[in-house]
Amino acid sequence: MTSKLFIRIPGPPWLLAVVAIFAIQLSSALSVGLIESVGPAGAAWLRLSLGAVLLILIAPPPLRSIRRRDVPVLLALGAAMGLTTVAFLASIERIPLGTAVAIEFLGPLSVAAMRSGSLRALTWPLLALCGVVLLTEPWQGDINLPGVGFALLAGAGWGAYIVLLQKVGDRFTGSGVLSIILPIAAVVAAIMGVPQAAPNIDFQILLLALGLALLAPVAQFILELAALRKMTATAFGSLMALEPAVALLLGLIVLTQFPSTIQTLGIVLVVVAGAAAQRHGRRDHALLETGSSPIAPATNKSVRHPRPESEL
Repeated sequence: MTSKLFIRIPGPPWLLAVVAIFAIQLSSALSVGLIESVGPAGAAWLRLSLGAVLLILIAPPPLRSIRRRDVPVLLALGAAMGLTTVAFLASIERIPLGTAVAIEFLGPLSVAAMRSGSLRALTWPLLALCGVVLLTEPWQGDINLPGVGFALLAGAGWGAYIVLLQKVGDRFTGSGVLSIILPIAAVVAAIMGVPQAAPNIDFQILLLALGLALLAPVAQFILELAALRKMTATAFGSLMALEPAVALLLGLIVLTQFPSTIQTLGIVLVVVAGAAAQRHGRRDHALLETGSSPIAPATNKSVRHPRPESEL
């Protein structure tokens, strides 16, 4: 079942991919204000719910194509997305955005290394880990352990999402898989999110959440799908490795989170590790997108990170 969402967007594919990255990270940066009002789980629930509604209106889910054996994997995918989103937003409540995204990248990088079947591939997650150490600066003694823990949990969820998505990637692609699992993720997030958000929801909160959902997953997904139609999965995945750097930049501009020289070097190491893991992967697919999860198209040739809403 291929995607039925055919929106032609002019421009070079690399530019579409970069704009998608900025949409993801801008949505994450602006979510900090929403988190202050309704909590991380509440913000995740609102973004996932509104994103699901918008995407279903644009690309209805192919419910008739679901077979009984698909149901457990689709449920697990939705649960992974929901939990990853909550964990990522809980992390950026406590630590800088760039740091959270870099830590989260350890998940897909580890999956890439394990799937390669080569010990040499472990170089890239280890290099990224060195970058994370520079970002968190544990020698300073003021590391936020809960924030780091939530980011690691989001990374584990992102890695699990990639593995699960591979199981249904040939059956449901693009908008198909996304419009099915987003509502499931919203229900999972609702368990924690409704009690957090319900007392504080008003029109302004709903409007902010709707705007964030329009940025990611809707605009993000449309841009990524348009880019993937014009470029190879490997090139796309290499561009996605820029996400920690973009997160650092938007954290500086939007949230006034000023990185030190050491932390900037840490981000560079994570970006290099992400791009190298993609370039030297055994399969031609893009393992990297998060979030924050986390969303992106899955095609027969690529299982992009659909940011399991770590950045939805």
